[in-house]
Amino acid sequence: MTGLSAIPTAKYLIHARFEVNGVVEKPDVIGAIFGQTEGLFGPELDLRELQKNNRIGRIEVNLKTEHNRTVGTITLTSSLNMATTTLLAAAIESVDRVGPKEAKVWIERIEDVREAKRKQIVRRAKELLKKWSVEAAPDTEELIREVFAAAKPREISTYGPEQLPAGPDVTSSPSIILVEGRADVHNLLRCGIRNVVAIGGAKIPETIVKLSHDKEVTVFLDGDRAGDLILKELMQNVEVDYVARAPPGKEVEELTCKEIHEALAGKLPAAEAKIRHARVSAHPKIVEAVNELKGTLEAILLDENYEAVARLPVGELAEKLPDFKETSTVVFDGRITQRLVDIASELGVKLVVGDRASDLVKRPAGLRILTFDEVAPEPAKAS
Repeated sequence: MTGLSAIPTAKYLIHARFEVNGVVEKPDVIGAIFGQTEGLFGPELDLRELQKNNRIGRIEVNLKTEHNRTVGTITLTSSLNMATTTLLAAAIESVDRVGPKEAKVWIERIEDVREAKRKQIVRRAKELLKKWSVEAAPDTEELIREVFAAAKPREISTYGPEQLPAGPDVTSSPSIILVEGRADVHNLLRCGIRNVVAIGGAKIPETIVKLSHDKEVTVFLDGDRAGDLILKELMQNVEVDYVARAPPGKEVEELTCKEIHEALAGKLPAAEAKIRHARVSAHPKIVEAVNELKGTLEAILLDENYEAVARLPVGELAEKLPDFKETSTVVFDGRITQRLVDIASELGVKLVVGDRASDLVKRPAGLRILTFDEVAPEPAKAS
């Protein structure tokens, strides 16, 4: 919230996005919000009156214009109650014109700003606990148990020539739990699970392949699309016995101990999991972009909401990609090279989809790489 015109007693922060079919400025957007919400619910919910009474903060607008189209974000702090704040948010979302231009506004989320203070208190409690070794009672609430656990050594070690993050029981246990990264190992150790080892990168280490020959392997992955893709690769290279997943949209590193144990208790035999996750699942707009680009030698850049950011020739992709920092997915009709992968990884791109891929020496963690055939395979030709 740094930099926002917040009010001292703010409870909530409204986050909205907008797009306008034309070129407009910040005052135009703010004026449209005030003008089109005025009188909707009487003087008690008039934006100007609420600002005068310090019930809401100043409307903050950030925007940019491309190709005669303006897009941006709107943020607004509120000290009203939850019901009134959501009513106010819905009123802002009803704005459909900015000046004479057609517009669309949608609410992304309403953030409880007090949550940040709660997190700060928890972090400080952990620091105090480490410094003074305060002991928690056995029957304390879950929050205090997590604070106490933060002070205990995590016992993360390394395993194999690749120095993979691991728990201390990987060697001695007849079974292992295979996760994506170090943070996942850290979280499972916190919950008392010690026979855990991480892949440690996009490429499957040879150590993991060898372990799967001798031990029962349970794969425990994030509940998102990236987890689907990693599972597909593991199924092709590792002898997997069981598959467990975090709840949809969640990552293993952020689960509570209860959620971890529930996910592992609900693990599926590998054969059943393979049927469920055999195909790469891509967002419909990625599939649409692949089909649109075939044979064009062009690229489409998508943001985290799968909205198009830019379209440009493949020959300009490596040079101009850094100009579009909001890019989350790159789809292009060309060969995926190591240079492009390195640039995309440095910029924080999550997914690169190309017509084909070179033999890549390095596949950065956090960047998924797919080909057109994996996302939108050509239909089989009739014989």
